[in-house]
Amino acid sequence: MKTYVITGGTDGIGAALARTLFSRGDRAVVIGTDPAKGERLVAEAASAPGSAAFVEADLSLVSSTRRTIDRLAEEYPAIDGVVLCARFMRSNRSVTAEGFEDNFALFYLSRLLFSYGLLGQLEKTARPVIVNVAGPGHDTPIAWDDLQSARQYDLVNAMFMTGRLNDLLGVTFAERHGDGPVRYVLFHPSTTATSYAGEFDPQTAAYLRQQRMMAKPATDVVPPLLRVLDDPPTPPLTAFNLFTELNVRSKLFSPTDAERLSRLTDELLAGITA
Repeated sequence: MKTYVITGGTDGIGAALARTLFSRGDRAVVIGTDPAKGERLVAEAASAPGSAAFVEADLSLVSSTRRTIDRLAEEYPAIDGVVLCARFMRSNRSVTAEGFEDNFALFYLSRLLFSYGLLGQLEKTARPVIVNVAGPGHDTPIAWDDLQSARQYDLVNAMFMTGRLNDLLGVTFAERHGDGPVRYVLFHPSTTATSYAGEFDPQTAAYLRQQRMMAKPATDVVPPLLRVLDDPPTPPLTAFNLFTELNVRSKLFSPTDAERLSRLTDELLAGITA
C-alpha cells in the first residue's frame, strides 16, 4: 500500500483522485477544512481495498500548515506522493490573520511549505513525487513589487500570477533537490468542473456556474495524474497540461526569477513564528 497526501482533497480533483487511490488499494491522506466532507470520504474507503484518512486544517495560515506538516511527518514516516490541490478564490482581496493575502498564502505559501516540509518522508520511498496542480506555463507577468496584489487586486490576475509563483517554486525545488529521488511535477488540469470553492460577487458566481456546466468532470483529470504518480518522469522538474508535456526551459521558468522569489519568500516567512 502506497501513501499519498492530497491537499484540497475533499472536493473536485483532489476528492476524485483520493477515491481512485483508495479504491485500488492505496492510502489517501486528505487535507481539508470541512470535517463532514472528510468523514464521507473516510466512510467510502471503509469498504475499499485501500484506506483514507482526513486531517482538518486551514492551510491559508502558515502556522496551521506547519503544524499539519509536523503531524503528517509523525504519523506517516514514508510518503510516496504529495498532490497539491488546495485553493480558494475570492472576488475581493482578503488578508489572513498573519497578514498575507489569502490567495498568496493558500495557493503559494502552503504549497511551498508542503513541498519542503515532507521531503524526509518522501525520500524514504522508492519513486517519490510531488504534483503541484496549479496551471503551469501561463505568461502572466509577475509584479515583483506587489506579489500579494495590495496595489490592485483582480481575482483572475491574482490566481494566474500565483500560478507563476508555483512554477518558480518547482524550479527552485528541482535545483536544490534534483540529485535526490523526489521528482517535481507542475500539472495543469485544463478547464475542469471542480467545486470552484470561494467567495464571489454575483457576476463572477454566475460565470463560474456556466463554466462548471461546460467543463469536463474532475474524474477525467485522474488518469493523467495517476500516470505521473505511478511512473514519475525522469527529469527533476517537468510540467504537463493533462498528458501533454510543456517546456520548462523557457523564460517562464527562469532560474534567476526563481531565486529572486525564494529570497523574497524566505524574508516573508521569517516573520511567522514556527
